[in-house]
This record gives sequence, structure tokens and C-alpha cells, in this order.
Amino acid sequence: MAYVDVDGASLWYEDTGGDGTPVVFLHPFTGTTDGWVYQVPAFTAAGYRCITYDRRGWGQSREPAPGSVATCATDDLHALVGHLGIARYHLVSSGGGGYVALDHVVSHPEELLSLVVACSGGPLQGDPEYMAIGSKYGRIPQFQSLPAWFRELSPTYRNANPEGVDRWIEIDNASRQRESSQEGIKNEFTLALLETITVSTLMIAGSADLYAAPPRMRVMASRIPDCQFLLMPEAGHAAYWEQPDDWNRLVLDFIRKH
Repeated sequence: MAYVDVDGASLWYEDTGGDGTPVVFLHPFTGTTDGWVYQVPAFTAAGYRCITYDRRGWGQSREPAPGSVATCATDDLHALVGHLGIARYHLVSSGGGGYVALDHVVSHPEELLSLVVACSGGPLQGDPEYMAIGSKYGRIPQFQSLPAWFRELSPTYRNANPEGVDRWIEIDNASRQRESSQEGIKNEFTLALLETITVSTLMIAGSADLYAAPPRMRVMASRIPDCQFLLMPEAGHAAYWEQPDDWNRLVLDFIRKH
């Protein structure tokens, strides 16, 4: 557990160390390093070196002058792995972390052994072709006004695991800093840009995800040349939290092949 200074910020990171192949985890908009509590032990037990970090503006990462430095999240990640002396690694993301992961695989493909994007539509909201996918009934107009736990956790999980919901809410409440710089995306994303990705990719969708709807993720996966698409039944936007054993198994099975 330590800090690394990058352009205008100090990023909080945790590194299990060891000689295993590195896996870097990118948390969602509603998370921090604490959100990977079900993943790090499992991946470490499988022989991997796990690196988690609080992205700029989240958790314990710090900025001396909030809002004063325009940055791209991929540059922060590139600086972090450079500091750790990591040449190649698996990049695993969920939710908003998928924005960074996709930007990074386009910006620094030479660094990645594989890419995992779970429950994320990525930064494609400016692409009319992508936005036209799906039904007008996918969300109600008041969707964003609903509590985050209701939007992101599936009905099955909310009813079956209230203690897990409580802990998820604690992490979400502590995740976003009140004043911070916004991470930028370096590349202008379209479905066509996904066709340029050369890294082996796994996309995981949750069948009950109201954010990254499976039809949109399936189309994204179809545009990446070497991409596997998997659907997790009953899982919402936080599939990694709701069904960690199944999620970990799917991801580990994939990265072991790369």
C-alpha cells in the first residue's frame, strides 16, 4: 500500500507483489481498491500478482490542486505500471473502469497480455450507431435520480444479500472525492475504432444490467477481432461484486490462455 506521484496527483495503489504474471484492476465509477475484495485473494491464490489503485479523483488518491491539471486516465495507468517496472500485464475492468481500459488498449496495446471489460458500454456515447442500439424502453427518464445501489445491483442480489448491499453502499459513498479533476479519454471512440483492437479481449455482460445492456455489449464485442462475449444470468451492473465466484472463474479461465 503506497502512493505514486503522477502528473499533478498521487495515486493510491496496492500491490500483492511476487513473481506471478501481473493483473491490473480498474474499478468502476462506484468503487475503489476496496471493491476488489473478492477478486484479489482469488487471483493471488491462482498465482497472479494483483495491482489495484484508486483512479484520479477516487478513494485515497490525492491531488494538490483539484481541477488544475487536465489529464487522461490512460496516462495515469501508464505512469503507474512504469513506476512498478511492469512491462506486460492483464488488464481487468468493470463499469466505468472499462472506459479507461478501452482507451488504454488503443493507446498502449504493447503493454497488454489480455483485456477484460465487464459490464461497461465504454466511451462510445458519441457514436450515433452505438446509441441507436437498443429499445426506447431500456431506461425510464428518471433513472439517474434513483439511488446508485438500485441502479447498479440486480433485484436478485438486493433481495438475497442485504449485508452485501450495505457494504457496497459504504464503498460507493467513500469512492468519489467531492472536488477533483475529471479523467479524460484520449481517443475518440466509435464502433469502428473497436475494430483496430489487436489484444485478445473478454467482454462480460450481466443479464440484469440496466447500464451496459447486453445487446450493446454484444455488438461491441462483435467489432473487436479477437473477442469472447459471455453473459452472466441475473447479474446487474456490479456482476464482479454480486457473483464473485462465477465472475472470477470466467476471468481466470480467460487470462490463463494468454
